Amino acid sequence: MPNWVFGVVGTFVLSLILACWLLRQRCRGIGPPFGPRARFWAILIVVSTATVSAGVGLLLVVASHHAQAAYAGIIVPGRLWFSRLSPEGDRLSSGRRNPASVLTFLLSRLYARMGDDMQAWRDVRIQAASVEPKWIADAVTYYSNQVRCGLKDQRVQAELDRRQRSIICSIDIVLLINLDTTRARLVERLQAHPSVQVRRYPDDDLRWLADRLESDAVGELHQFLDRAYQLGYHKMLIYPFRPFANRVPARHVGPMAPDL
Repeated sequence: MPNWVFGVVGTFVLSLILACWLLRQRCRGIGPPFGPRARFWAILIVVSTATVSAGVGLLLVVASHHAQAAYAGIIVPGRLWFSRLSPEGDRLSSGRRNPASVLTFLLSRLYARMGDDMQAWRDVRIQAASVEPKWIADAVTYYSNQVRCGLKDQRVQAELDRRQRSIICSIDIVLLINLDTTRARLVERLQAHPSVQVRRYPDDDLRWLADRLESDAVGELHQFLDRAYQLGYHKMLIYPFRPFANRVPARHVGPMAPDL
């Protein structure tokens, strides 16, 4: 078998490995490129890149008459690292079809499917925790403990801690309302909430206040999970391990108990 064949095949294999690594590096802080919904586009990008590398290597062999020249095609995967999406996302719509626009098209589709993977991952955990108000606070503590073990960025840790405290405080107030707490205690806990916006919530409609605080807590858990996913925590177990449990109706909120 001619030496140039080994060179082209070697270029393809090395480019395949390099393209996989570069794609993972490019997607750091976004999500895994080989997730269930994104896998097709990730594989298409990697294989296409390796194929182009092998083609470039073959052309270099023909031009230089040196089999070793085929390995120069390995520089092609570098496009995965240095290329950037245009503001409009898909430059194929402009009618100018070139290698850069094709790569932009493929990356835009990959990012869209990665977003779908993150949404599915997050929604399962939100659905599981939303069965009971207390589970929302327990879930954020459970997930925070997992993230804290490997997180070194103090600013990110502080951001997650703020969300955790806000969620726990919101749910504590919801539970107090369900227990018919006194108005003085409710106002005290409401004013101690980390969020200035929450402190301004009216306390005359308890059912509305409980529903709003629970909704806020779910929304912040949503943001907490998105951040954890972007940080690379893609395999966290689902809390509380019963995503299809039936929701227990909240106890009827009666009149506020008088201050003692």
